[in-house]
Amino acid sequence: MTAGMTGAINTMEKKLAEYKCDTNEAVSLKLVRFPEDVDDDGTTFHPEYSHQLFGDDEVAFGYKGLQIQLFYSAGNLSTLFKVKYSSKVTEVFDCVEPDDIEGKIREIVPAGFTCNTDDFISLLEKDANFKPFGTLLHTYTVHNEEAGELTYQIHKADITCPGFQEYHERLQTFLMWFIETASFIDADDDRWDFFLVFEKYNKDGETLYATVGYMTVYNYYVYPDKTRPRVSQMLILPPFQGEGHGAQLLEAVHRFYCSLPKVQDITAEDPSENYVKLRDYVLVKLCQGLPSFAADKLHLGFSADMVKEAQNKLKINKKHARRVYEILRLRATDMSDEDKAREYRLEVKKRLFGPYRKNQRELAKMRKCLRPEELVSHMGQMDTQTQHEELEKSYQVVVEDYRRIIERLASQA
Repeated sequence: MTAGMTGAINTMEKKLAEYKCDTNEAVSLKLVRFPEDVDDDGTTFHPEYSHQLFGDDEVAFGYKGLQIQLFYSAGNLSTLFKVKYSSKVTEVFDCVEPDDIEGKIREIVPAGFTCNTDDFISLLEKDANFKPFGTLLHTYTVHNEEAGELTYQIHKADITCPGFQEYHERLQTFLMWFIETASFIDADDDRWDFFLVFEKYNKDGETLYATVGYMTVYNYYVYPDKTRPRVSQMLILPPFQGEGHGAQLLEAVHRFYCSLPKVQDITAEDPSENYVKLRDYVLVKLCQGLPSFAADKLHLGFSADMVKEAQNKLKINKKHARRVYEILRLRATDMSDEDKAREYRLEVKKRLFGPYRKNQRELAKMRKCLRPEELVSHMGQMDTQTQHEELEKSYQVVVEDYRRIIERLASQA
């Protein structure tokens, strides 16, 4: 290949690179309450993830100035979908195919959307008739600097609610943009429960409802006559994040299942770090009033009474009850007292050491059946010194998380 040909190819590659767009920036999402919101950039938000539709690079090819607009009416989530761009690769290179943006978006956005802004404004007016689905479980208020006291409601719905299936198909599209490993559920299965958060707001003297977030829970069967609700998906939409709605939702859901005798305990499917922190906060809030978790009992250690009371009264399993105990004990411990601090540290490390101890037991079994050279490769994985260092690191991370929960509890008191 001659230098001239190489240069021509490089030039072409550079020109083609100009037609690549970051899809996390190109996708614009909006929850629209008023017609003027459509052109207001201040109400726009963008995805955290777009790899499920546009590949691991999160790039769309074939366009300059690409804008993928997905605007939803605030209540019923009626959808406006538009693709805009300043130029397309086929205008310069007739042999190069651009990505099929509309085809990719249609994979997740259900039929029934409009591509016309005027039609969308007409659909927006119908939001005045939108009412939350299902049964009202809980009402709460949040103070807003600009708007004062805002009222929110949490409802429990199921797939038999008229219009809910179509609404849920629109709502779940947000998962793809904000949960890294999201997948759609088979909502036809009647073992799914849906919990929805709505904000009440006024528009022209009428009370309307805006979608804030939701949670899906699957009821697993536990022999012989119990169920184990497992949280599958949870999302508070970005405009409402950081306002405490996640904690309100999780607590309302927990209280709902606690009232059902057939429920064994409540778990979560592949929980994220943020979900675990949220759950810790909610469970500590619920448990701190139980007699077995009283401050004068905590220094005696994690007890069978704690396990039993958390299980019977709040449907909390032993593993989660243990974390609650550790957080409450930290709150009740004077960490400036060396002896008390050391006692607490050993108590938490004893739990954290569990996986390492399991490894040692497995290693002991291996010694009996592995050849020496095979054993060396396994033993080299983690020596005692490294174990201690890793344990200390884990402990510091755990305590830092616990302190944040204690601070949040203090601020809400």
